[in-house]
Amino acid sequence: MKIKFLGQNCFLFSYQGINILSDPFYNFQKEKSGFDLLAQPIDYLLITHAHGDHIADVKEVMEAHPDVTVVGQPEICAYFGHPHSVDLNFGGTLTTGSLRITMVNALHTSSFPDGSYGGQPAGYILRYDGKIIYLAGDTGLISDMAMIRQVFGEVTAAVLPVGAHYTMCARQASFAAAELIKTSKVIGCHFDTFPPITIDHEWAKQQFANRNIDFSLPELGEEFEI
Repeated sequence: MKIKFLGQNCFLFSYQGINILSDPFYNFQKEKSGFDLLAQPIDYLLITHAHGDHIADVKEVMEAHPDVTVVGQPEICAYFGHPHSVDLNFGGTLTTGSLRITMVNALHTSSFPDGSYGGQPAGYILRYDGKIIYLAGDTGLISDMAMIRQVFGEVTAAVLPVGAHYTMCARQASFAAAELIKTSKVIGCHFDTFPPITIDHEWAKQQFANRNIDFSLPELGEEFEI
C-alpha cells in the first residue's frame, strides 16, 4: 500500500488499483503537495468526523468523481446525501477486494461547520496482505487503543495526530504507540496546519526516539509504502 500525505488528516491510500482519500482537506497548501484530484480515480472517501478541516473538499471530490463511495458515520453520509455511500458504525467493516476497513472509536468532538451534529468521531483499521494500518483520526488517548492488537493483530503502522491542542501531543502519541497500540512505526499528522497546532519537530521526534519507534513527520506530498 502507498500512502501520500496531503495535509492535516488527508491521505491518499493506494492499494491494488483502489484509491482511498481520507478526510479531504487537500486544497489547503496544495501548491506544496502538488496533489491533482483528476490524476487518478478516487474510489472511496473515508471520513473520520465532521469538522471543517476534515470535510472541506468532500463536495469537490464528489463532483469530480461522481462514482466515488463515501464512507463514514450514518450522520455524515446523510449530511452529504451522496447516492454511493456506506454508513458504517463502530465495529462495522467495509470489504473491497482483499482490503477490509473497520470503524473504531476515537475521542474527540464532531459537528459540521453549520453546527449540525456529525455523529461520534472515529478512526479506522485497514487490513490487507497480513498488514494492519491504524488511522486514528483526531483523538486523545483512549484505552480502546490497547484492544486493537488483541482483536486484529500486530499493527504494522499507525497514523497518529501529534499537534496537541485539539488532539494528542507527540508525548501522548508516543505513549499510545508504545504502550497501547504496540506498533514500531508511526506517521504523524494533524500538525503545523494552523498556529494552535504548530509543533517543535525535534522535540516531537525525540519523544518517539525515546521509545525506539520509527517516526515520520511527513512533508506535504511525501509518500510512504507499507
